[in-house]
Amino acid sequence: MHNHAPALSLLRVRDAIALLRSPLPGRGLPRAESAARRWSIRAVAIVALFVNVAYLTWRTTSTVDLGVWWVSLPLLVLEYHAALGIALFAFSLWNVDGLPAARRVHEAPGRIAVLVPTYNESTDILTPTIAAAVAMRIDHETWVLDDGDRPEVAQLAATLGARYLTRPTHEHAKAGNVNHALEQIDADFVAILDADHVASDQFLVRTLGYFEDEGLALVQTPQEFYNTNSFEHASGEGEARFHEQALFYRVLQAGKNRWGAAFWCGTGAVLRMTALRDVGGVATDTITEDIHTTIRFHRRGWRTAYHNEVLVRGLAASDAATYSLQRLRWGTGAMQVLRIENPLIVPGLSIPQRLAYAATLLGWFDAWRSLGYLLLPVVVLLTGAVPIRAEPLAFICFFGMTFLLGQLAMRALSRGWHRSMLSVVFELVRMSPNIAATLTLLRPGRIGFRVTPKGRTGDSRRPAPEPLLLRGTAVLSVVGLAWFALTLLGRTPTRYEVPWAAYATAGWLVLNTVLLVAAIGRVRALRFAGERRASHRFETVLHGRIDGAPCEIHDLSLTGARIELAAMPDIDTHVLAVPIDGGEVVLKAVSRSGRRFRAKTIVGLEFLPDQDVARAQLALALFATRLEPADLASLDVRAADQRRLDEAAA
Repeated sequence: MHNHAPALSLLRVRDAIALLRSPLPGRGLPRAESAARRWSIRAVAIVALFVNVAYLTWRTTSTVDLGVWWVSLPLLVLEYHAALGIALFAFSLWNVDGLPAARRVHEAPGRIAVLVPTYNESTDILTPTIAAAVAMRIDHETWVLDDGDRPEVAQLAATLGARYLTRPTHEHAKAGNVNHALEQIDADFVAILDADHVASDQFLVRTLGYFEDEGLALVQTPQEFYNTNSFEHASGEGEARFHEQALFYRVLQAGKNRWGAAFWCGTGAVLRMTALRDVGGVATDTITEDIHTTIRFHRRGWRTAYHNEVLVRGLAASDAATYSLQRLRWGTGAMQVLRIENPLIVPGLSIPQRLAYAATLLGWFDAWRSLGYLLLPVVVLLTGAVPIRAEPLAFICFFGMTFLLGQLAMRALSRGWHRSMLSVVFELVRMSPNIAATLTLLRPGRIGFRVTPKGRTGDSRRPAPEPLLLRGTAVLSVVGLAWFALTLLGRTPTRYEVPWAAYATAGWLVLNTVLLVAAIGRVRALRFAGERRASHRFETVLHGRIDGAPCEIHDLSLTGARIELAAMPDIDTHVLAVPIDGGEVVLKAVSRSGRRFRAKTIVGLEFLPDQDVARAQLALALFATRLEPADLASLDVRAADQRRLDEAAA
């Protein structure tokens, strides 16, 4: 066993996060709620649920017109489904402080292996992941599990002090890759990081303490993202770092601790080897091996924990196509789980665990509710059918109170992480892949695993096409509004026997149209077109040196930089010195672009290949792993030691 904690600790990065323009939100553990706050949130939820029950009782017994059952009954079903969603939401978030944080651990409680499965991710993506994994505190080994059998990845792993492993066959994708590694390594605990997820040096320190509970199989941490200009992140200064998955990772998963139902999310987790062996390794029957494996843990009586502190950051989907592909895979895997090992009916789970899994797995069917709410007003305006028979004032008051209380409950239960309008826009964006995923529930058979593209995904900045379902519902909404206007002018055969219902439906359709336009606009926005960069760009303000002359560095990544200086030397290869808290990272580069602006020369640099050590140094600073000073020569020594170990193993 080797202590890799000092390896790559080449820079004193006391405040490396200052390289970025603004800090990341919520890196630490959230404060525990007071009893008064918790019960006030619960009171709002209970009142909202009580009003929902009263409203649905009234709707069912007094307002449904069976003469137009083909409209009235679907609408009622959608309203029941929405109420069920609020009930499961309240159950999930009844207590978000259900598990106290474990003590910090500074010595290994056993043999530890950090696994980095990879298939086709570039070395630009892998470099910060491997460098940070090797640099974690506490004795451990880092293993790069390469299903792509790439010599350049083997070389990178050796240079950075990690072990490298391939396998003769490549069945079962990531799950099979990890299972093969589990047969080869000697460890008591394994930490698993996706190829694009960069861990803090404190990752093991903050998570291993939970395993003092001998019955604990898994500790999961939140997923946070460093590309805050991604498709998933909100725009605007105030919400620049809020992303679409924040509600799930910062609140919903934490709430599952209360019910013993926190589950593995594929990356940023530590697992006990004994528990993995007990369930036969990582599940390979579905393409969402993480939640499926957790179900097997829980069925065998193992416990899990969610540590609600950001210790790992990865790449969020940069464009709509990547986002949709990711959701389609997750949703398809959820349907496989429901078909193969449905947590609602399989033995071995408690009732709270079943409800917690239901809240997650059944959420994929929300897309059908969204589609229903888009289509129903069009049907009503085209046909003149009135699905609700009630006095206008009574309906407006009862519905309005129910809706507003539901929104208030969602906001309170989410502890402020639920953004109503933003959430609806994303619901519409993912409606197509989610519906496609749910349909696979009816199609048994093996479904292939498709890796989410990372890094460069395109060469041009062309608008992405919107999903056909979004375009179709938008066109239908416009047709419905046009039909409504023509009907008011007496130009159609439709007659609105209840005018207030027609006007209310038209207002509903106007809102739908606005939201559809917003969703389509987000998909087609040029800023979310295909990613042309091989690695993420950090905007910086650093005073460095280029060929010995002073320069300002305003744009920095592992593949290049944008600098400003008085004049660029007329030579082929340049040497850029990047200052990092009293030290320097020196990289060789060539210029790829240049222009004059206000007596300054602005130059785009591309770093030359075969500089893995320097790029790793830069990565540890840019990704803010907060390391302590270390001997710069230690990296070469450790890399040589690792190469000798690999040669001996071979």
